[in-house]
Amino acid sequence: MKHRILIVEDNIMLAGQQKKWLEKSGYEVHTTIDEPGARKRIKSEHFELILADVRLPEGDGISLLEWMHKEKIDIPFIVMTGYASVPDAVKAIKFGAKDYLAKPVQMEELLELIKDILRPKALVYGKDKDLFHRNSPKMLEVENLARTVAPFDISVLILGPNGAGKESVAQRIHYSSDRREQPLVAVNCAVIPKELAPTLFFGHVKGTFTGADGNKEGYFDLARGGTLFLDEIGTLSPEVQAMLLRVLQEGTYLPIGSGRERKADMRIVAATNEDLQLAIREKRFREDLYHRLCEFEIVMPSLHECPEDILPLAEHFREKFSKELKKQAEGFTPEAARLMLSYRWPGNVRELQNKVKRAVLMARQPVIEAAELNIRTDDTDGGINLFPETEAEEKLSILKALKASGGHRRKAAEMLHIDPSTLYRKMKKYYLLDK
Repeated sequence: MKHRILIVEDNIMLAGQQKKWLEKSGYEVHTTIDEPGARKRIKSEHFELILADVRLPEGDGISLLEWMHKEKIDIPFIVMTGYASVPDAVKAIKFGAKDYLAKPVQMEELLELIKDILRPKALVYGKDKDLFHRNSPKMLEVENLARTVAPFDISVLILGPNGAGKESVAQRIHYSSDRREQPLVAVNCAVIPKELAPTLFFGHVKGTFTGADGNKEGYFDLARGGTLFLDEIGTLSPEVQAMLLRVLQEGTYLPIGSGRERKADMRIVAATNEDLQLAIREKRFREDLYHRLCEFEIVMPSLHECPEDILPLAEHFREKFSKELKKQAEGFTPEAARLMLSYRWPGNVRELQNKVKRAVLMARQPVIEAAELNIRTDDTDGGINLFPETEAEEKLSILKALKASGGHRRKAAEMLHIDPSTLYRKMKKYYLLDK
């Protein structure tokens, strides 16, 4: 089934062009010219993404987003405007916009953003057990903990920074357990709208609501007998936290529209980069759910703490992407190796993977050169401290990034080497959303 997108744009020619581009990319696209028309369609139809101009002949994109916020309609929302301003950008972020794009919008950028927002909320792994073994002392300790807890059917909470490899540890736990022949289902909690959470987790039966043309399995059904990996668990709304807690306490769940309970037969492995103890103190995360999830805790180190892993991982990714991209890449120059070892890798293993993939693609010779890694040797982006040690330094870094990016949250997050959702939470923490 195609993802359904609503474009709210009074420039009919522009809306038509965007509709054509997006339909070529496999999306189902609908258009309307003003805020009242958008409200009517949002109330009566199902959309998975909304693209809205700020200035409309009646109403505007920001007030539409504010209305959705008040109505608790949680549909990913992208604001597009030819009159970009920092106050509008911050206001859009406050009410939950995924991004704020200045016109003329580059379609390549928009398509990449949409792909990221609408990426699958869950991934069912096959029987792939080909996991890369790391040899740094800190990661050897992590892998030992994973193997130790794997045979015991208890919940595991994996803590650590973004991109550090928490999902690979969850895979190691699953494939070392008695459930290894059953499914491993990975769910990205950060992209689950709270109004869709019940049907996504529990499934629904045919005829429950308009569009329910058949029975649909939820995450608990897909993971039956296996492992359910809940990534970014710290981003779940209070309502979804309460729903998940009930299942963990009672061991049963009820598909939407069904009168017959099912047994929740799966192991839970959760992960987050959040400080859950702080989230509990700030009433953003339930303490009772934390204790249900954290029967056993594993803390992931950053890549910077594991220098012994950097070059072996780089070689692993070089071989992988050489095959995938059909590009001959036989190694790294000594200068490239020294650069990788001296860089702090704020984006951790994920950043290393992305840098090597780009280098393989861009390499002019079989041996990858330092310049092709596209690594900046300074640790600052225009005076932005990427490694703040205090909350005051972190707040200042965020303010500098927002100023340098013109209030563009996605670009500011890239400057800080963090996810846009993480930046939003930090802005909320430091009361920056009203500035």
